[in-house]
Amino acid sequence: MDLFDVTTKNLFNLMHTIVPLGEVVYPWEFLARIHEFILAWEPHDNNFTDLGGARWIHKTAHIDDSVKFDGPCIIGANTEVRQCALIRGNAVVGEGCVVGNSTELKNVVLFDGVQVPHYNYVGDSILGYKSHMGAGAVTSNVKSDKKEVYIHCAAHRIPTGYKKMGAILGDCVEVGCNSVLNPGTVIGRNTNIYPLSSVRGVIPANSIYKTAEKIVLKRE
Repeated sequence: MDLFDVTTKNLFNLMHTIVPLGEVVYPWEFLARIHEFILAWEPHDNNFTDLGGARWIHKTAHIDDSVKFDGPCIIGANTEVRQCALIRGNAVVGEGCVVGNSTELKNVVLFDGVQVPHYNYVGDSILGYKSHMGAGAVTSNVKSDKKEVYIHCAAHRIPTGYKKMGAILGDCVEVGCNSVLNPGTVIGRNTNIYPLSSVRGVIPANSIYKTAEKIVLKRE
């Protein structure tokens, strides 16, 4: 796995987000800019409602009455936010997404078509187009020693500059139920993670993660 595999352009189809991720080489570089992006953002039509405090909700989004929006966010067209979800702020949720019951989002970018539908925590993370986290799957965004998060990619150890960073999921990643994505995890496009996995490091594209010792490439 070389450094090219964890670049923004190699992980995502950038046509499926309003966030200008093409400006950064590595996607996690944008995590520190989500807040300022939302504050500066203005809708290009009249289909968004501002709830105040830079909380923009598309008129076609279905938002349950019990949802709580604590901070700046953008919720895209035809997205569903279900019962008791908590949007803590600095969240950009694309079109056609599902944010499930009791799911919590904080400082995140969700590309179009992302599903985090059941009891998920997603913090300081970026989830690519049509990626999906199974029930109870979470991102862990702080190391136990509270030190800086590094991306471990083959022989390279890339500093992020963050003490809080969750996971980066490429397009069409499937994460199995009750899995934990440890700080600094990067998962390549079209990869499946087995349920009950504890994942760390960089996982190749087009693969199946069974255990840390058993990662196999998908068959053509």
